[in-house]
Amino acid sequence: MTLSRIDIGKNIGAILQTDQAEADLKVAEAKAEERRAMAVAAEQEMIAKAQEARAKVILAEAEVPKAMAEAFRQGNLGIMDYYKFQNIQADTGMRESIADDKSKESGGKTDKGSKSE
Repeated sequence: MTLSRIDIGKNIGAILQTDQAEADLKVAEAKAEERRAMAVAAEQEMIAKAQEARAKVILAEAEVPKAMAEAFRQGNLGIMDYYKFQNIQADTGMRESIADDKSKESGGKTDKGSKSE
């Protein structure tokens, strides 16, 4: 009886389906790894761009004293203008400090109905 021999033999169709499923799984894992690597690369690129932007800000800030000295020399900036500028900087620093303290107290959220000052 050849019919019973076929029934108890290896099911070639099932083996082929299993092999195909394993191959599909490996392809999917490789694609997922590729996407993860691309995400890591994009994140590193954004970090580098942020550092580059910070460096440009520092360079620009370094030009301010030079420009002010030149304005003093040319007579375009007086001592009272300089003191007003210093006062504005101090006020800005104070406001930033207060805002930073409040955001830390509320866990990063603004709390309009809390303490009155």
